[in-house]
Amino acid sequence: MLLGVSLLVVLLFASVAVAQPTTPAQPSTLTLPQAIDLALLQSSVAKQAVTDRETSYWQYRSFRADYKPQLALEGTLPNYSRTITPVTQPDGTTNFRYVRINNSYLASTLTQGIGLTGGKISIGSNLQRFDNFEGNQRLYNSNPVAIGISQPIAGFNSLSWNKRIEPLRYGESQRQYVEDREVIARRVTEYYFDVLLQQVNAKVARQNLHASEEMLRMGRERHRLGRLSENDLLLLELNLLNAQQAEVQANIDAQNAAVDFKGYTGLTIDPSTALNVPAATPKLAVTPEAALAQARQYRREALMYQRRLLEADRNVAQAKGTTGFQASLTASFGLASSGDQFRTSYINPNDQQQLRLGFAMPIVDWGKTRAVVKTAEINRQQVQRTVEQEQMTFEQTVLSQAAQLGSLDQQLALTSRADSLSQRRYDIARATYQVGRISLTDLNIAQSEKDRAKRAYIAALRASWVAYYQLRTLTLYDFERRQPLLVAAQ
Repeated sequence: MLLGVSLLVVLLFASVAVAQPTTPAQPSTLTLPQAIDLALLQSSVAKQAVTDRETSYWQYRSFRADYKPQLALEGTLPNYSRTITPVTQPDGTTNFRYVRINNSYLASTLTQGIGLTGGKISIGSNLQRFDNFEGNQRLYNSNPVAIGISQPIAGFNSLSWNKRIEPLRYGESQRQYVEDREVIARRVTEYYFDVLLQQVNAKVARQNLHASEEMLRMGRERHRLGRLSENDLLLLELNLLNAQQAEVQANIDAQNAAVDFKGYTGLTIDPSTALNVPAATPKLAVTPEAALAQARQYRREALMYQRRLLEADRNVAQAKGTTGFQASLTASFGLASSGDQFRTSYINPNDQQQLRLGFAMPIVDWGKTRAVVKTAEINRQQVQRTVEQEQMTFEQTVLSQAAQLGSLDQQLALTSRADSLSQRRYDIARATYQVGRISLTDLNIAQSEKDRAKRAYIAALRASWVAYYQLRTLTLYDFERRQPLLVAAQ
């Protein structure tokens, strides 16, 4: 019995464990690609990018629905009233009568917008039933079929303009999503190297602290033997205090950088989490002209500039189409019949037609129409100038970013070499000082140069990786795999 209960408890705990939602495990040692992948999966900015893309998709679906048939059913059922109401008598007088009536209505309509002309065509059918409970009367009025068309004349055609503008807007949103992901990757890279630099500083501070403790221990021994002056011994003690302060400050800076990193990515960097120093960026042979060609083809700016110019043209057309002379043609044809029974209300229906042309034309508007149109035309000219300037600035940014790749690669190679040489020089200077062949000042200089070279290498590596993702952001093209990022994101 006890064994059975134990097995039941184990199974229950196992089922609960399986039912718990799984979250991405965060490794104790984090690399730059892992940080980017996790941030793209769970950070708030990445989720916002997904939300924006889905919103744009459903807005586009709403636009597409405007060009498809719309079937609607409407009615009033029941429409009962029991009241005293004024009733006109046969002799023209009015008398208040007590009435109990029900006037129900049911209709179905199929409408279709005409994108070419901006009009609308409709096909419908409706049935009306009237009940007079006081007079024991029932009547039916039916319209088995009714076809109508409504067509503005020389007016603003919003359907036609939306058909040209909205696909561009949707294309922008798709490219914007890819761009947002690349921006997230670049920002994660910046935060990653901020934390990495502080971790390197903390590591260097600990190494310097251990070295200062060792040097002070040896200095005290040499001072006891009379081989080290009191001044140098005090300097060694001061070096130890400075190393202790540097370690404390480095730990504080590392914690602050980790908080900023978590605030953007949602990833926790605790003292046990070590960030790997990334390798050098891939060597990309990208000319500024090639980068600009990819940016013109895949970046959202190409669609955005086109959309903004079309919107400016649309605003001018709307100003012209909604002011001045206005006319609208409405025509309908249908069948109608009535009877005291449902069946007879559909027998021998009579045809009915309607044709109406309405118009409005200002006679004196004191220049209002001309002012509205002129304002829209001036705004269009301003949009054209702004688009030209923004396009020029964007293209210059792409060219400048691509031209920097070679210089950043060269700078990274130089700082890597300087880091290696300064570390070797410090090791030699430390060993030489221990045998008393150089001064403590020379050793401190070698240590400072070592620390500065290490920081310079991390800074150059950071600049190189940020530039790598910045180029991807500006072009939406993966030059390493030679394919558009739009394809990779699908």
